[in-house]
Parts: sequence; C-alpha cells; structure tokens
Amino acid sequence: MPESLHIIKSPNDHRRYQHLLLDNGLSVLLVEDSQASQAAASMAVNVGHFDDPVERPGMAHFLEHMLFLGTEKYPDSGEYHAFINQHGGNNNAWTGTEHTNFFFSINADVYEESLDRFSQFFIAPLFNQELVDRERHAIESEFSLKLKDDIRRTYQVQKETVNPAHPFSKFSVGNLKTLGGEQTELREELLQFYQTHYSANIMTLCLVAPLSLGELESLAKQFFSKVNNHQLEKHYPDVAIYQSQQLQTQINIIPLKEQKRVAITFSLPGIDAFYKHKPLTFISHLLGYEGNGSLLSYLKEQGLAVNLSAGGGVNGYNFKDYNISIQLTEKGLTHLDTVISCAFEYIDLIKTQGLQAWRYQERSNLLKLAFKYQEQIKTLDLASHLSINMHHYDVEDFVFGDYKMEGLNMTETQSLLELMTPSNMRIQIIAPELDTDTQAAWYHTPYQMKSITNERLQAWQNITIRPELKLPKENPFIIEDSVPRPEKSQSQTPVVVSQEEGYRIWHRKDDEFNVPKGHMYLSLDSEQAASSPRNAALTRLYVEMLLDYLVEYTYQAEVAGLSYNIYPHQGGITLHLTGFTGKQEALLSLLINKARERNFTHSRFNSIKRQILRAWYNQTRAKPISQIFTSLTVTLQKRSYEPSRMAEELEEITLEDLHEHVSSFYEKIHLEGLVYGDWLIDEAQALGNRLDHILSLVSSPSEESARELVNLSGKGTLLREITTSHQDSSIIVYYQSNQSNPEMMALFSLLNHTMSSTFFHELRTKRQLGYMVGTGYLPLNRYPGIIFYIQSPTSSPLQLLEAIDEFIADFNYAVMQITNQQWELTKQGLINQVMEHDANLKTRGQRYWSSIGNKDYDFNQRELVVKEIEKLTRSDVIKFMMEKMRNKRCDRLVLFTTGDGHRQEERLSSDNMITDLRSFKLHSDKFNY
Repeated sequence: MPESLHIIKSPNDHRRYQHLLLDNGLSVLLVEDSQASQAAASMAVNVGHFDDPVERPGMAHFLEHMLFLGTEKYPDSGEYHAFINQHGGNNNAWTGTEHTNFFFSINADVYEESLDRFSQFFIAPLFNQELVDRERHAIESEFSLKLKDDIRRTYQVQKETVNPAHPFSKFSVGNLKTLGGEQTELREELLQFYQTHYSANIMTLCLVAPLSLGELESLAKQFFSKVNNHQLEKHYPDVAIYQSQQLQTQINIIPLKEQKRVAITFSLPGIDAFYKHKPLTFISHLLGYEGNGSLLSYLKEQGLAVNLSAGGGVNGYNFKDYNISIQLTEKGLTHLDTVISCAFEYIDLIKTQGLQAWRYQERSNLLKLAFKYQEQIKTLDLASHLSINMHHYDVEDFVFGDYKMEGLNMTETQSLLELMTPSNMRIQIIAPELDTDTQAAWYHTPYQMKSITNERLQAWQNITIRPELKLPKENPFIIEDSVPRPEKSQSQTPVVVSQEEGYRIWHRKDDEFNVPKGHMYLSLDSEQAASSPRNAALTRLYVEMLLDYLVEYTYQAEVAGLSYNIYPHQGGITLHLTGFTGKQEALLSLLINKARERNFTHSRFNSIKRQILRAWYNQTRAKPISQIFTSLTVTLQKRSYEPSRMAEELEEITLEDLHEHVSSFYEKIHLEGLVYGDWLIDEAQALGNRLDHILSLVSSPSEESARELVNLSGKGTLLREITTSHQDSSIIVYYQSNQSNPEMMALFSLLNHTMSSTFFHELRTKRQLGYMVGTGYLPLNRYPGIIFYIQSPTSSPLQLLEAIDEFIADFNYAVMQITNQQWELTKQGLINQVMEHDANLKTRGQRYWSSIGNKDYDFNQRELVVKEIEKLTRSDVIKFMMEKMRNKRCDRLVLFTTGDGHRQEERLSSDNMITDLRSFKLHSDKFNY
C-alpha cells in the first residue's frame, strides 16, 4: 500500500505514516515502526468535563474510569489491566476540558488480542451496576488526594471567577457528592452520557506497531469499525470566558505552601488557528528571555523577582489565557505595581522594536533543527501525543504541527500583542496574608476578587520604557544546520579513554541514532559534599547559587538547544550537559570559567537561601505519600537528610560559610565522566586532559565518596511515623535484599512484576483503599528492594498494614494457581521490559551513566539479570515470600503517616519504632559501595 504523501515527517524518522477514515467516521493514524519492540494504541475522544451535565460535575471523568471495568466481550473488571501487565505493557487514561485520552503499550506479539480488548471500551462497555458505587469512591479518593494541592486550589478559584455560562466554570474532577444518589439512576445517566457524547466521528485513533501499514489498516478496520457513529457535531456555548466586569480585576489567593507569585493574564481568542505561524511562541521567546537586559534579569537586579515564565495558561475552543507568571521576592510583593509596569514596558519594547524577521527566524530555526533531529520516543508516548494532535492540526501536520513556524505573520502577531493591555488583563496574586472575603467551593481556598482602580490602570497605560530593558542580541549559539559525523563506534559499550589518579572519563561514539547531539555527564565526588546535614545544605545552596549565577550567561545557549543541569547527590554534584555537539565545548568552557568565578552577591545569596528554605518547608505540606517516599531514602541512606533538618542548618548559614564550604569541597575531588553521542574519541581524550588540568589547579585527587545504606538484616519489622497534616493516611512497606547480585535483582523485579497488577486490582479497584496504590521495584545504592504503598482517605495506617500483610499472605496461593504457560508469559513480559530497546540517545546515555554509577563496568547487568529471571520458578518465588515476607517479624521498614481523619482510631505502633533517626543511622550496620 502506498505511504500517505500528506504527512510531513522528520528526515531522521524511520517510521511510515498513513491517515485513514473508517466508514464509521473514525479518524485513524497508522504508524509503521519496524524498530519498535512494543506496540501501542491511543484513542482521543473530543469529550471532556466541558460536556458534563450541569447537575453532574465529574461525569466525563467518571465515565473514563468505568470504561476500564469490563465489556460485554470481556466482562471481568480486572482482566484488561492484568492482560496488559502480563504482556509487559502499560496503560492509562486522563480526562481534560475537551478531550479524554485512553492509551496502552504492549508486547507486539499480542497486539491483536489487546486491540480486541481495547476497542470494546468504545463498542460495548458493561457499566456494571455493582461497580458504580465502588468506582465513585475511586473518584472520591482521587479528589481527596489533591485537596491540599495548590494548583487545584487555584484552578478552582479561576473557575469561580469566569463567566458562569462558560463550560470552564464547571467543577471537573467530581466526588461522592456530585456523583451521589441511587446507583441505578447514576448508571442510567452514565449510559445516557456515553450514548450521547461518545461517537466515532469525534474520535481519533493512533496505532503504532512493528507491522506494515497494510496490516495496521486491517486491524483498525477489524476492531474499530463497529464503534458507533452518532454523527455528532460539537457545539460548546458561543460565550466569552470572561464577562467585562471580570477583566481589570485583581484576585488574591492564599496558598497552603509558602509562595509569592503574580500571574498577569491576558484574555486571548482560541489559538488553534494560529499554529502554522505560532505568534505566541515567538512573543514568549522574547518575553521569557533571561539574559542581560531581559525583563527577568532587570527584576532580579532590583531584588523584585526570582523567576519568570511567559506563555502558560488555560486554553480551549474559544479562549486562551496568556500568562506572564512571576515568582516574587518579599520586596517584589510590596512593589507589585512596579513589577507589572516593567512587564508592560517589555511588551511595549516587543511591539515597537521586536517584530523583526531575523528574531522570528532564530526561533523557527531552533524548531526546524529540533524536528530534523527529532529523537524517537516510546511508542506509548508517541501514540498518545499523535492522537491528540489529530484534533488540532491538518492531516499533513499531525507529526510536524508542534514544530511548524512558517514565517512571521505580522497581522496575527500584532493583533495578539494589541490584546496585551491593562484593559484586557486580570492579575492573580498568590501569597500568604492577603485580604480575602470568599472561600472557593470544594477546595476551600480563601480568595478575593476586586476591580483594579483607574489610577493603577492609567499608570500602566502611560509607561516609558526604562533604558535597562533591552531585547536579546543575536544568539551566537544557534546553528542553522548540523550534520552527525559518519564515524562508526569502535566499541559496543563505553570505554575508558582518559584516566589518572582521581579521575576517569568514559566515551562511546554513537552510530545508531544518527543525531548531531551529545550527552556529557561529569560527577564530582567530595567527602565534604554531604558528610553532615550542614554540609548537605551548603552543597545544595552552592548548586542553586551556581545555577542562578550562570543563567544570564548561558540562557542563549539553552535557547539554542544546549541544556545543562547541575544537581547534588550522596557523594557530591553532577553536571549533565546535552544538546547539539557543535557548540557543546563552548558551553562547557563557559560553565567551568563562570563556576570558578563564584561572584555570589549578598542579595542573590539571601534570595536563593529563602527559595531553598521555602521549598524545604513546603515539603511538609506535600502529599503524604510524597513525604514518605522522601523519608524512605533519608531513613536508609547515610548521606541523605530530611529537608526540615537541612533547613535548620541553612537558617544559620552565611555567605562566608558558603565560600568556605566551596573551597573545602574542591580540596579533594574524584571525577567520573561519560561522553556519549556525536563525539569522537580524540575529542573526549582532549576534554579529559583539559578537565584534569583544571582540577589540578584547585584540588588534589581523591577516592570516590562512600555511599552507605542501612542494612535491615536482623532488625525485624521497623516502624517510623512521619508527622503530617492531611486528611489521608499513607504507608510504605519496604523489603530489602541483603545481597547486590543479578540473582536478587531478578527475584525482586520478578516479584514486583508478578504482584503489581493484582495488588492494584485488589486494594484499589476492589477494596477502594485509595487512589494512590501500587508496588515498585526499588533498588537503593545497588541493593534491590520492593515497596508496597497506599495513600488512603478511608483507612488508618494499622488497617493499611493489615491489608498489605493479608495480600502478601494470600498471594502465595495466587502464584500456585497460575498455569506454567501464564508463569512463562509473566516472565517474558518482564524480560521484554528489562531489555526494551533504548528509544533515543538520551535514554541510552542515561542507561550508560547509571551503569557506571552502579559499577556495572561491563554494561551487561541487564543481560545477567535476564538470565536469572529465565531460571526462576514459581516455587523459588513462593519459598522466598514464605521465608522473607510472610511473617510479621520479618526484616522490613514500614513508614507511615496518620491522617487527620484517623487519629482517633487504633494506632500503629510497636516497641521497634525509629524515634531518633540520627542515632538509628549512626548505630546500624551498613552496606557500602
């Protein structure tokens, strides 16, 4: 069959694409990917919470949940999830304002069977009466999970302050109250909603597989032709999102987390029609500039702001909120009108001087290059992304649409800039201790909405651009084109190309992905980095100060696709540099020179210190499950500390302390590096020599820093309670291997793979213990482990632990029940996941780097683990569980939080509680590597 001539694709894209319209009106995109090890499918339906009946908020979301729970052909509610999991796949779904997206990936050899199951969602779902009540409790758990989420709390305020006739004003998630009433009635409404709103002609399907276009077309027709076409036409209300009195307003919102932020919002029309020229992308490119003379740079210099982003905001069929979001300092909050005035001055600068073709071309070139050397992504992500694109772009642009910038369209750009005025604006301020007079529904957010005075509006209308504000100069890092070098790799895996005492550089030339990009990882180990909570706090402060100091010098490089990150770890800090290889060395030189300058000022020091403190204190307001995930590593890794503990130290730290710490940090350094991608071996060697020379100027060689992990052997069941303020309780139960070898890695990962689907189905779907429920394979410091976790609005920690123990006890019988064939399929599913082909340069670079971190210097740990998985029998797994997991006194760590709603219930306690973490870590045996 001929390949579709209409779909523009990257020259670096090996896939073939074809668009198809089935007889029932279903729009299908077929993607033949001969290199994919997994197949994927995604259905995007043009139905979202905007379609919810007024009296039933959350109906679209509820329907999304119910579609997973059995169809006429496959009635068992857990069958789909189990089938996907058993065959090495993943699946999920989400409900947005105007779209709902269902997607999955799976081993290609069972693609046909999976499509048979998936397609039935849209043909003959059961909507089982007895599952209606259970699943609305799942919706309640999901709602409850985000009750203290500031993004949700702010979103609700926005919904309450728009035109009530606009569908954006509807409450989107749903909960027990909105989905209340008789199950039979709710089921009838659900059925009615499904039949009224789900129609083949407003759905888009994307199929990705290592099959020919012809085979994919047959599958699409075979399984999806029966999706009903009700010939629906979408008619959302033709009303403005804001009434006139809702513009020129200031909205004060009090968050739960410590933050100070202003969003300047302009009300624009829907933006789908502009995608070919992307005028807003161009405007944001200039407004969001962070180099010298930029809006952010000026606000930082004046001590008014610490961060800025331009272009975000909600959008939909007839609206786009264009946000300039600015993170303020204390001074910025008190001088808010100056901050807003500066924003209008910069907009004026763009209007009067910025609309130049060369500036637009810079942004366009970057997208062109990004598209030309587009890196492959996982089939699951590709299918989901393309199925949504199909709702927004012309057929030829399904793949290219995100990158298309056809030229500066002055009419479009000017028309949008003309709407960025004080008279078409709303200001949203998020900060503690603001005046409020209203509480938002559902999330109880305190807020106030009031008109902006004429004096303020006039002041912002009659502005003079201050001389410090300047548009960006030409970007020296942008390259018009780049070509990967044809040299082949001389080895199958990275090899050491440069080594002396205290440093080692690994290198491999890529010859598979054919992109002119590279990844460079440089890890600096220092004994001073995290030897105490104070030192760990100082190292984090140093990293944040460095990133802040560098941004003005490196922003142009970042824009040009050369990105970098610096992050602290147990042993020191890591620099990860990535992007087009032509200019990577220039950026590295810049980073090294600037890092050595260390021109940290008192004002930036105070500002960054406050930012870090705010982030650490806010950690105590995060979701309970997030807090105990953080506490798990803190409890077990010798050089990890609670954020609140580091915050205590940071409060007292001065700029002089920081300079002193930086000097001692660099006194003795061990450097490990990886250069991978479009780098030649002699370039990597030369780089190694340069780095060695630079280090020799400031430090003497050192061994790697120790990374110690608490050994739980012989400790029995250890309990540690984390104090939180949240209505939900949460728990993590962690089992640790006492050996770090391929056998144990295989056993723990297979155990997790075998259990995960059943655990989710039993404890979340059936017993409705919470929305966040799961298991995970968790290696820490190379030692394998498995975790079970739940965050629950309904059950106390004691009940959650009993439920997990009961599940583990019963699971042996479940393993005994499965057939040999099912067991072999389960193992094969895991093997396929472990051996999944690296999708792109980034994924392979990450794998190589983690291999080096794990001392897997032969880069064959995956293969060794797979050999062990192949050997494992069901009796091996049952024996291990009987010996290590089934009795109440087995070695494990239980972390938990008690929800506000469960404080009166029987407590989870024992005489084996960790009450003094420092003492526990100090006196415990450790694994060392």
